Amino acid sequence: MADRYDISQRKKDHLALCAGDNVSFREKTTLLHEVALVHCALPEMHADEVDSSVELLGKRLSAPVVVAAMTGGTDEAAKINQDLARAADELGLGFGLGSQRAMFERPETAWTFKVREQAPNVLLLGNLGLVQARQMTTGQIQDLCGETGADALCIHLNPAMEIVQPGGDRDFSGGADVLRRLVEELTIPVVAKETGCGLSRSVGALIRSCGVEHVDVSGAGGTSWVAVEAHRADNDTARHIAEELWDWGIPTAASLLQLEGLGLQIIATGGLRTGSDVARAVALGASAGGLASPVLKAHRAGGFEGARAFLGRVVQTVRSIMLLTGSRTIDELRQSPRVIGPTLERWRV
Repeated sequence: MADRYDISQRKKDHLALCAGDNVSFREKTTLLHEVALVHCALPEMHADEVDSSVELLGKRLSAPVVVAAMTGGTDEAAKINQDLARAADELGLGFGLGSQRAMFERPETAWTFKVREQAPNVLLLGNLGLVQARQMTTGQIQDLCGETGADALCIHLNPAMEIVQPGGDRDFSGGADVLRRLVEELTIPVVAKETGCGLSRSVGALIRSCGVEHVDVSGAGGTSWVAVEAHRADNDTARHIAEELWDWGIPTAASLLQLEGLGLQIIATGGLRTGSDVARAVALGASAGGLASPVLKAHRAGGFEGARAFLGRVVQTVRSIMLLTGSRTIDELRQSPRVIGPTLERWRV
């Protein structure tokens, strides 16, 4: 039996589980369905006048869409990373790498994270866990980013996932100090990123006080990483806790409302499935929406072409919704009229 504590085996497990259907939140949703954008029957523009471009982390994207962090560390992961990064590059979108912990601890896997040859111009987001970053020097982290040519580094926060993961971390102290150090010492921007449980207002304010200007809310409602680890649990106690916490977290739309007015540039991931989800997230204040599971499934079904076609449809849907709300630009979409349902409204600070 494969060692569940082995990083490469863990990544293989994660890919297989996330491509399936039994790791979604059971009852909790993103609450994006409670955001209704108001139709404009007289938009007074040609569809080609819609400008869906947005500046994110120093690069101009053709649309507010990011292929969210997924994987790395295995041969299969390398192929997925290269194909999805290439698709994002061709469409002018962003792309996020999976956790580069494997790359640091097992340097022979570094090639699985390298996508610059396939995607020379893509906005590339590196990825490292907060606990691992605490244990590394800034120079080591800078080298990891340099090896991949990352434009920014996501520091992921995942205590809920770790406490149910076989061999997972238990000490989450000193995180704010790590963020402060990296903001001050790294040569690229830092993005504080949750992993499926969302960011509250108090945490957002703490992150901002550390000098971090960019976050990824990665809220509840899509893939539950606690559920992923429930399937991998190696004892009854861990399995029970994972079952109890399966639906833990702040819904993605609620997290966006929680962070209003904190001066953060926000990427919204966590359960986004469509261009409509991206548009609604932008209307709630996000600079971009990120999709992971549906892109992985499109790739599984149709390879590079399948993933590219899916992402193309996402972009076209965003542009269509911009026209139908009378929004020429992303800033106008962010200010467009919206109606918010009662459950989501209760999350407003």
